[in-house]
Amino acid sequence: MNKYPELTLAIEDMKSQDSVYQPSAFWREASNQIVQEVCEAGIENFRSLPKPLGFFVPTYGSPANSFSVEQISRITDWFSENYPDSTKLILALDQFLNGYSAALSDYRVLLAADDAHKLPYLHTFSESKVGNPVEHWEFDGKKYSRSALNYILGLALLKRHLVDVPKTVLEIGGGFGTLGEVLTYSGIQGIRYIDIDIPPTSYIAQYYLAEVLGKKNVATYAQLKAEQTIEIDALPTASVLASWQIEKLQGKVDLFVNFISFQEMEPEIVSNYLQQVVRLQTTWILLRNMREGKQVRKKPDDIGVDIPIKSEDYLSMLPGYELVERNVFPYGYRTVDGYHSELLLLRRIV
Repeated sequence: MNKYPELTLAIEDMKSQDSVYQPSAFWREASNQIVQEVCEAGIENFRSLPKPLGFFVPTYGSPANSFSVEQISRITDWFSENYPDSTKLILALDQFLNGYSAALSDYRVLLAADDAHKLPYLHTFSESKVGNPVEHWEFDGKKYSRSALNYILGLALLKRHLVDVPKTVLEIGGGFGTLGEVLTYSGIQGIRYIDIDIPPTSYIAQYYLAEVLGKKNVATYAQLKAEQTIEIDALPTASVLASWQIEKLQGKVDLFVNFISFQEMEPEIVSNYLQQVVRLQTTWILLRNMREGKQVRKKPDDIGVDIPIKSEDYLSMLPGYELVERNVFPYGYRTVDGYHSELLLLRRIV
């Protein structure tokens, strides 16, 4: 890890923190493997590495669709050999297996749902290629990953209820920083994005946003490590902080976001984070997680959680908030085996 000294620093410092700020059962072993892959292949390739792709770099095609690259190749080769004249069939099969059809479906929802004349502007966004993405779809001359479209659809739902545009946005578990990129180029003047996460993902998000937005526009864990308090209003356009630094934040937040990571934590971890969100007098809360919760691990080395968190659990942890909308279609997603990736939008009761 000496290749990335700031990553080493954050990981070592994390070992002395309270358990609620350390990797959950779901993430414990994955974090170690992600560090190993990034150190061996280089952080500049993180969006094409197996472990990031399996945990925080979502795709429409392999591996997220459960088909391996080898399986896809064998299926398409078999059809090409046995039905060489069925051009349309082979094209349709290819678009289904490589994820294009699913990506196009989400893009069509964006076109239908978004008010292009209202902030934040979502229709002009085009994602960076930083990280060497294995999957990047282009529609109308703009590039999107699944991560980008996930966030953009969530923001499109939020826009339907906004009167004042949020300028201070806090996220916990922000993956590689996509939301910060989307918001920075959304036309909101004075936007401030704060990502709270555990290393190594926090370090990868720091790298990504620094490459996309410029280092001077991104505050990092190492820069603020010694601060006893962190004033939100003094932060730059984007900040990527370690999980335990959330207790040092002072100020108010307009919007809190968590997409597809609370479901990978244990209840006491999520409860602690939401207490901090409430402390910061957050106006809006936008969540996207599995309605039914993640799978329970049966053995210590299984991928899963010890106690799944369901949609109603989030609501019970936020008694000072009212539910404004819950949505699976069209902004969320239902899996082929019947699970629901559900958006919950809540507003602070004044």
